Amino acid sequence: MNAPTQAHPHFFTGNYAPLTEEHDIAALDIEGAMPPALSGSLYRVGPSPQYAPRDGNYHWFSGDGMVHAFHIGEGRVSYSNRWARTPKWQLEHEAGRALFGTFGNPATSDPLAHGQNGGTANTSMLWHGNRLFALEESHQPFELDARTLASKGHQSFGDRITARCTAHPKVDPESGELHFFAYSPDGPGSPTMLYGTMDRDCEVTGLQSFTAPYASMAHDFMVTRGHVLFPVMPLTLSVERAMRGKPLLAWDAQLRTHVGVMRRGSTTDTLRWFEAEACHVFHVMNAWEDGDMLVAYVMQSETAPGLPDAEGRPGDPEAMAARLCRWTFDLSSTGNGFGREYLDDLAAEFPRIDERFAGRRNRYGFYTCHATSRARGDDESVLYDSLARFDFDTGERRMYTLPEGDVVSEPVFVPRHADAPEGDGWLLVVAWRAQAARSDLLVLDENDVAAGPVAIARLPHRVPFGFHGSWRGNGQPAVKAKC
Repeated sequence: MNAPTQAHPHFFTGNYAPLTEEHDIAALDIEGAMPPALSGSLYRVGPSPQYAPRDGNYHWFSGDGMVHAFHIGEGRVSYSNRWARTPKWQLEHEAGRALFGTFGNPATSDPLAHGQNGGTANTSMLWHGNRLFALEESHQPFELDARTLASKGHQSFGDRITARCTAHPKVDPESGELHFFAYSPDGPGSPTMLYGTMDRDCEVTGLQSFTAPYASMAHDFMVTRGHVLFPVMPLTLSVERAMRGKPLLAWDAQLRTHVGVMRRGSTTDTLRWFEAEACHVFHVMNAWEDGDMLVAYVMQSETAPGLPDAEGRPGDPEAMAARLCRWTFDLSSTGNGFGREYLDDLAAEFPRIDERFAGRRNRYGFYTCHATSRARGDDESVLYDSLARFDFDTGERRMYTLPEGDVVSEPVFVPRHADAPEGDGWLLVVAWRAQAARSDLLVLDENDVAAGPVAIARLPHRVPFGFHGSWRGNGQPAVKAKC
């Protein structure tokens, strides 16, 4: 297979470059000792383009998805990786070249690709209903075998999910109910949105639509015990703009940020829209209720990281740097009632929590960040050198910083046991080792993050920079409420 070698050079050099081989390794070399109680599988996904792009506008977000699995048990770790063999991947594999323009742009796609499914399954992993899915927000969930990673295809769940589905669904830890949404389900650039629910057995139990203030790339949303919140921010979508050779996705600073709030179980015609000055959030850490106040912890930047304005001009690195921020919504207010406050000064991303507290007040949060205050350039979309644990009760931040040049991935939390207190467990991260040009799986004790990993599983090759991961415990439910 031909590795991409052109367009946006920083997306094809170093650890952005695609991995073109699939591996099965029965036992990784381990430094230290894997915790005996750590038993399950860590799944991670990210872009690994099969072929060089058709145009000079390739973006990292649009590469073919490759899933990496670390199976952990009895102190050992095995590893495998597979491309998600989506219809796009298969069509291009048969043709022996790229057929789809960046983000499926019809202006730069081969005629063979017109009208075909361009899903990449490259953004996030979900374990739900004893099934494993790779998610990407412009298409349906893509199912894989949990052990072999064999592709099972896009799923419609009884023809209920027929177009887009978020890469960031939320699971209620008490009921096991899954909440999901989609933006522009009627086609790119349409201002409509969908909201749905699914039970613990993957049966769709509700589906509604509504019209957003404008067409936006709405990457994440929020679910509390009693409410659902839909952020709509000025990262706009326009096919007409793309057909004129301008960006399909672009930042429009003249628009305001809107957040629609509705009670769970209500209809979307009851949405109440809160507004703020233009700002952007790719990822939500958590949201919860405090009386008439809704509180959310998010990674907020002033403009969308890594994406241009409507004329194709790059953004300001300082404004693109996301930081931990608290959003509040006063439901009792007669006015706007939307407040924002930064909680940390470090550029950061990929926030996670102990998922047993999803939608409930959490004390601890985890994220990747820079060890020092700095701006972030377009070529540093995931280049964070540190892992942080933030205590929201005390405001204390503890960090572990990797050796110079190394990069850490999104942390995934695993409780020490089903009844462990919040945050008592391990953080699993994949680290890029720049000097050796390969990757490691790190296991850190959450109670002493600054001490560094208690165990390291070493890969002989690298895991390209990716996005999100998920944990599947052996013999344990996916989540168990601790509140």
